[in-house]
Amino acid sequence: MDEDIKRNSFSGSLGFILAASGSAVGLGNIWRFPYLAAKDGGGLFLFIYIILAISFGFTLLISEIAIGRKTKQSPLIAYGELNSRWKPLGFGSLIIPVLILPYYCVIGGWVLKYFFVFLTGNGAAAAEDGYYTSFISDISSPVIMFLVFLTITFLIVLGGVEKGIEKFSKIIMPLLIFLVIAIAAYSATMTHTDTYGETRTGLEGLKILFIPNFKTITFHNLFVTVMDAMGQLFYSLSVAMGVMITFGSYMRDDTNLPRSVYRIELFDTLVAFLAGAMIIPSVYVFIGQEGMRESGPGLMFVSLPKVFFQMGTIGNVVGCLFFAMVLLAAVTSSVSMMEAVVSCFIDAFKMARKNAALFECMICIFIGLLVCLGYNIFYFEVRLPNGINAQILDILDYLSNNIFMPLVSAGTCLLVGWVLGPEEIISEIVKNGETFSRKKLFVFMIRYIAPIMLAVLMFKAIGFF
Repeated sequence: MDEDIKRNSFSGSLGFILAASGSAVGLGNIWRFPYLAAKDGGGLFLFIYIILAISFGFTLLISEIAIGRKTKQSPLIAYGELNSRWKPLGFGSLIIPVLILPYYCVIGGWVLKYFFVFLTGNGAAAAEDGYYTSFISDISSPVIMFLVFLTITFLIVLGGVEKGIEKFSKIIMPLLIFLVIAIAAYSATMTHTDTYGETRTGLEGLKILFIPNFKTITFHNLFVTVMDAMGQLFYSLSVAMGVMITFGSYMRDDTNLPRSVYRIELFDTLVAFLAGAMIIPSVYVFIGQEGMRESGPGLMFVSLPKVFFQMGTIGNVVGCLFFAMVLLAAVTSSVSMMEAVVSCFIDAFKMARKNAALFECMICIFIGLLVCLGYNIFYFEVRLPNGINAQILDILDYLSNNIFMPLVSAGTCLLVGWVLGPEEIISEIVKNGETFSRKKLFVFMIRYIAPIMLAVLMFKAIGFF
């Protein structure tokens, strides 16, 4: 068999854990998690997120990894290996990273642009009103940054699993964690007095983030927070993207699967919390709690550059380190998504890795260019069922995250919970005699709770309520 077509594998449990954690720790943790936490009351969002992470998220995560290791196939093939009638679910798993990767690389290009701006000492320019809008609506600059970011991703995937993805993760993940901790620690020490004489501190921002205010809870905001936390788990854990099935298929049979999943879960949640501790205190110190809530998705590209500017001379250094850290996180996730697609092409069509990676790059370039030009030449707006006025990027995000991902996850729950039976997947989880302490929770979630929660999430996305 051609060397390029042989199934790759991680060298051991550490390589698997770092690669899977790298996939999970991406823009979802660093960008999306903090602004959702700010919007949904900080501590309340974190409290609900933790509960969902150790139940709902854990169930989806360990199911996908076990399916991958059991079948030793990419998601396109794996579902059909378990039950021939469920082959279409594999196609759905392939479609999701094909849709997400192009616009993810576009956003990665935006991060790269901001990194260069702060690296060259021009952070003041990024803090100006209209800078972000002017940049993304430019015809050439976003395209160039997108192509550079995609090339970095391609080169890492081209190196294969052990020499490319695993080696990269072992170098980058410790550096990423160091940067997150360093910036979070610095944010906690900040103090600022505004023009009205009000002094705010980073520690006060941490209290908003970590201490729930149960007095303000209503049924509506509790429901919205639960839905937001559920949606965030797809981003945070990289489930329903085919990634964890792919990485599971590269997992050695003698690896302790439950322990590895627990560590991925802990690692991912820790980074998400640190991202909140890094961003929310600094934003709170300079623009207050209300401004923090109103920042929304523009928190990273609009509000934070203004915060860095107000820090004075050290702002450029902090901004450079921050966007370097975000860039590393974005690359680890884009690599995992491209690998999921490449693995499907290799398994299904017996393509060499180089050809599969080039083919996926061509698809990504075509869709990514449409996304870049969707803010200028191809600009238009449509109103989505969830009430958002959307451009091309928003449409792709809506389809992948609000429709296909809940559908694929619900299908996985039905297949494992009712068609195969939970014991078939559990037998893979404990094949080496491991202790599976959450077995009863897993069975209850996969059969009853998770499918209902996913149905509610999808009905909300299509505007049913």
